[in-house]
Amino acid sequence: MELLPLVALLLGVQVAIHDLYARRVSNRGLMLATGLALVALAWQWLMAGRGFPGTHLLGFALGLLSLLPFYAIGWMGAGDVKYFAVLGLLLGAAPLLPIWIIASLLAGAHAMCVIVARRIGPVFFHDALSTGSSGPVSRRVQPVIAQWRHARQGRVGIPYAAYLAFASLWWVLQQHVGGAA
Repeated sequence: MELLPLVALLLGVQVAIHDLYARRVSNRGLMLATGLALVALAWQWLMAGRGFPGTHLLGFALGLLSLLPFYAIGWMGAGDVKYFAVLGLLLGAAPLLPIWIIASLLAGAHAMCVIVARRIGPVFFHDALSTGSSGPVSRRVQPVIAQWRHARQGRVGIPYAAYLAFASLWWVLQQHVGGAA
């Protein structure tokens, strides 16, 4: 596997874990991946005799510009937008559409689950997870929920970057491990 897909794979694992747990995307990870990508692309172009990395630069621009309006109207976090742009830089422009479609379907399924859980959850769980409950399940679950809430610092919403990461992991594995390359 080449360097850029490997970086995309590693970054995807990190982003998925961090976004699911804390609803954050690490700027440090994004900057490191961007720096590695730019150095690798410059090396390939200038030293290894490969062509100009236009598809990767176009992928960066398309990734940034396609999700930026959703950030501007408050539907998406800045980390989601930055991560999609970095994916474009790492993988090029071509995989962005399938990654976006898969991530959007996963996020839509997540949203539907949240809506259904809010409607039928009280019927099944009553107040088993409320702070006043003293059942054995509640005593085990409450610290986990408290830890998640603390890590998220009030951030709510769908972990779209995690779904972008799942879709990009699938794409990289299909292209570079599954023999479809």
